[in-house]
Amino acid sequence: MSTSELTIRPATPADIPAIFGMIFELAVFEKLEHMVVANEAMLHDSLFCDKPACEALVGETGGEVVTFALFFHNFSTFLCKKGLYLEDLYVQQSQRGKGYGKQMLVALAQLAVERDCGRFEWSVLDWNANAIKFYEGMGATVMPDWRICRVTGDALAQLSAQA
Repeated sequence: MSTSELTIRPATPADIPAIFGMIFELAVFEKLEHMVVANEAMLHDSLFCDKPACEALVGETGGEVVTFALFFHNFSTFLCKKGLYLEDLYVQQSQRGKGYGKQMLVALAQLAVERDCGRFEWSVLDWNANAIKFYEGMGATVMPDWRICRVTGDALAQLSAQA
């Protein structure tokens, strides 16, 4: 997948440093850098082990990776089909406004259609008005009645220990 400026392709192990750098940039933007415990080796294993937990696309221009999308499959019981879930999409600050985010979403939507997914979804922080406006402009519906539930760390261990 290529345009005049951005080439979108599946990530390779050589892309790990660039992707990990952008993951940290994203965490800083979201004011969540204190929550990053991942490292490059963990990311490599998640993407390229025998049974990968996720996949990634990267977008490059001038030989430099400037955007990434990390995604995986989920499942809809109502549709009885897999879905494509976008965990993170990031475009470097200096590369914004060039349409790269839209190109990445289009590439992911094409992948979802090729894989016969019933839906393509992602989350957005409620304070990120620019992202919400961008996503709605691309045809996405921000689900007003749904909230993400999460159990991690000690709470996860405690829940798993219950009889």
